Amino acid sequence: MSLLNLSLPPLASNLVKSRTTTTATTTAQQCYIHPVVLFSILDHYLRRNDNQERVIGTLLGVRSDDGRVVEIRSCFAVPHFETSDQVEVDMEHHRSMFSLHKKASAREQIVGWYATGSQLSKYAALIQDFYSREAAPFGAVHLVMDTELTGGQLGIKCLQGAAIGAGAHPENCLFLPLAHELQYPDAELTALQAAADSTEGEGIATLISDMEQLEKTIEELRCMLARVSAYVDNVCEGKTEPNTVIGKYLMDMLAVVPKVDTKQFATLFQSHLQDILMVAYLTNLTRAQLNIADRLQRIA
Repeated sequence: MSLLNLSLPPLASNLVKSRTTTTATTTAQQCYIHPVVLFSILDHYLRRNDNQERVIGTLLGVRSDDGRVVEIRSCFAVPHFETSDQVEVDMEHHRSMFSLHKKASAREQIVGWYATGSQLSKYAALIQDFYSREAAPFGAVHLVMDTELTGGQLGIKCLQGAAIGAGAHPENCLFLPLAHELQYPDAELTALQAAADSTEGEGIATLISDMEQLEKTIEELRCMLARVSAYVDNVCEGKTEPNTVIGKYLMDMLAVVPKVDTKQFATLFQSHLQDILMVAYLTNLTRAQLNIADRLQRIA
């Protein structure tokens, strides 16, 4: 087993905040996180060993061309062992997992690492130094998840290292906050909505049909239009203070809406709906034919 041993120097053994010597030349300014990353970190934390206070792992994702925007799409756990004077990271596991992940998602690269806990570990700077070399020539993002539920919330922080001091040492590091935002792809949003609905009643998630999903989406759109219409009416009547930003946003939205007659729109909508129903019918017919063919083959 290949282990990376990281130890603090004697003069810096009491430091909690430290920084890395890294070859990175570009630091991130915005970070987008997929929900599956947070679920993977929680699963890793719940499956940790009894004597472990925190877990760490590698973050994978993509960057913009200039490296200033990072999208964290997935992650994997990395075994490690901490003592009072050093930390050991399983390098062989890290490289093997990344090699296997590249076969499935060739575009995703190492963008940083994650850790659990309400506070930064005293070895955070040393681990940051390692991941900065792995993510070079870009800086490594450090995601911290507060699994201790401080304040009754599952806090999430994104940090990036900044070198401090005259000497270029791994422990000379200051972690600075990085703007982050949760990003919900359509597939993940549907799954999250189903999971949220399962919290009510018996706690069983049920998937709705395409027609039910269409009806739900139209109802949500109708509610949003009603809320916007009420806001505009209140502004025109002087009941609500006008907001220039909202007004410009509404004008931009209305400018891109095509001018279609009501009857023409109804015709187009019905035509599209009939196409959807036809596709659903052909799909069910194909599935039935495959089931019949499979049963006939088993009889023969």
